[in-house]
Amino acid sequence: MTAKQLKNSILQMAVQGKLVPQDPNDEPASVLLERIKNEKGQLIKEKKIKENKPLPPITDDEVPFDLPEGWIWCRLGDIALKILAGGDKPKDFSAVQTTKCQIPVIANGVTNNGLIGYTETATINERSVTISGRGTIGFSCVRTVPYCPIVRLISVIPSDLVDIEYLCYTFEFLFERGIGTSIPQLTVPMVSPKLVPLPPLPEQHRIVARIEELLPLIEEYGEKYNKLEKYNKSFPVQMKKSILQAAVQGKLVEQNADDEPASVLLGRIRAEKERFVKSGKIKKSKPLPPISDDEITFDVPSGWVWCRLGDLVYKLTDGAHHTPTYTTSGVPFLSVKDMSSGKIDFGNTKFISTEQHADLYKRCDPERGDILLTKVGTTGVPVLIDTDREFSLFVSVALLKFNQDLLCGKYLVNLLGSPLVQEQCNENTRGVGNKNWVIRDIANTLVVLPPFAEQERIVARVEELLGVVEGVRESIG
Repeated sequence: MTAKQLKNSILQMAVQGKLVPQDPNDEPASVLLERIKNEKGQLIKEKKIKENKPLPPITDDEVPFDLPEGWIWCRLGDIALKILAGGDKPKDFSAVQTTKCQIPVIANGVTNNGLIGYTETATINERSVTISGRGTIGFSCVRTVPYCPIVRLISVIPSDLVDIEYLCYTFEFLFERGIGTSIPQLTVPMVSPKLVPLPPLPEQHRIVARIEELLPLIEEYGEKYNKLEKYNKSFPVQMKKSILQAAVQGKLVEQNADDEPASVLLGRIRAEKERFVKSGKIKKSKPLPPISDDEITFDVPSGWVWCRLGDLVYKLTDGAHHTPTYTTSGVPFLSVKDMSSGKIDFGNTKFISTEQHADLYKRCDPERGDILLTKVGTTGVPVLIDTDREFSLFVSVALLKFNQDLLCGKYLVNLLGSPLVQEQCNENTRGVGNKNWVIRDIANTLVVLPPFAEQERIVARVEELLGVVEGVRESIG
């Protein structure tokens, strides 16, 4: 339950007569209502207020709930001496307070309680409750100093026989959105017949005192609730980071001395790349810089090895460097937006012709089992291709090809998503606005390589733990 929901529950109890006990010695609200009626009649005779049209009688169908003994349902117009709509913005309006302009000008809205500026002359001098007629519909506020309401603000001046704070709290709970032609609104004719549960005056005072006693507790509850909500939202993200960091540090599963050491595995990967270069399958890439001791941030288990990401892949490229001619159908043309969730989404892709695709595919040929890595805008999101559907890529996405018999694709995705790589991504993403993680920096990214068998054990353990985290996330909402 949010703080707002808690407050609404308390206000509901208040207007239903369940917040404070009734006192049989209190003057019944029916007698109070008659006194208000007599007061209004006298003011009309004295021409201090205008006589309004009679309000319709209250039917049983209108009453939303039963009231305690001594309470009575009435209409707002029955207990209000005046209900006024705001006027135009005054000609002498000033956005800031000046020597002449000292009177608050009040408009719709919660911000600053509707205060938008100042004027010289007040149009309302009595204590009143204002109600937003548009924008934040029904937002109410007690006004204790002279002010000038402007259009779309409704001012209710109640009888002194009604606790104005009680009335304001009642408005906060009971007022619904008004109905307008294009924008929901409240008007004076809509507000006047609104039903109000009227308790005896002493009980109104007790209700107000109890609500004001509870409000600081509600605020404190709200602060703690918001902290908990923030924690609940961050928990899965932080736990995933911790799990992936433990994975790449060799702390998630036990090592097996019988596994082929990663140094041997890396040698086999490099040897394969050399064969590809000699056969003309790939071009020889520039040498990667040696790894210095300063770059290594933690020790890895025996059998593991530090290397560069470019050491592990035999092809690292990106998509088309020019915007193609889009077609209404054809071959999907994917960009960052189609995979920023961590999965390929064909639901809202653009398309190119088969001819354009064939030309682009010569250089950038994504296939099942390859890894995509976002590199422009939203950078560093790895995606394992799990489809046989052909598609082309925009320059904002990098393609990583590797020997799937020597490297576990899911391990590489976990590695790329780990804090080890993500921190390097953040450091090396360059530019202003649409930032770019360039191919050369991606290739130079420092990574850790475990034995192949351990890669598979790590993947199995990560999936198991992330399943637990997801279950916890669902349980806490």
